[in-house]
Amino acid sequence: MAEPWLDLDLRVPLGGAELRARMATGAPTVGVVGPSGGGKTSLLRALAGVGRRAEGTVRVRGVCWQEGRSFVPPWQRRVGWVPQDALLFPHLDVRANLSYGRGGPVGDVAALLGVEALLDRMPRNLSGGERQRVALGRALLSAPEVLLLDEPFAALDPPLRARLGADVAALCRTRELPVVLVTHDERDLAAFDAERWEIRDGAVHRFP
Repeated sequence: MAEPWLDLDLRVPLGGAELRARMATGAPTVGVVGPSGGGKTSLLRALAGVGRRAEGTVRVRGVCWQEGRSFVPPWQRRVGWVPQDALLFPHLDVRANLSYGRGGPVGDVAALLGVEALLDRMPRNLSGGERQRVALGRALLSAPEVLLLDEPFAALDPPLRARLGADVAALCRTRELPVVLVTHDERDLAAFDAERWEIRDGAVHRFP
């Protein structure tokens, strides 16, 4: 069994309820599934460091991100986070959004994601699927140590979803970039060959 790169024991508040997440895995991609409102997005926010209400421990790639009073802020976690709503910078065009925080060339990733013809457009002139692809490209170009994906292909039509899922998974394997993938689509899990974890009864369980 691979050495765990992700080791956490968290209590994540969900309104009047709580999600208990105990996970230790060395799988390159971790797929998290479960019902809407079950805490999948809240778990990603806790890993990204923007969900400060979560309590417990988080260790990623041998580094302690959270334990007791110790808390590594989001900007020091080297996380590429792709939320469901993309959150592009509205005042920057696609090229500037892709290169934000890195400043390097965007050509290869733009071509991989099929957005090379959109580089001069503003976010307001993009479709939902285009915004999602730009957000994914920005995360990949940020030189992350971990990629957190929250339904990253949900706004894409099935053929494009299948192609991009396979291409992004291959890129992550080449870079040895670990991924936590939240999805409702079994095809996404298959593309990444993800180790499946399931949220049920207020806790995260490894799928047998």
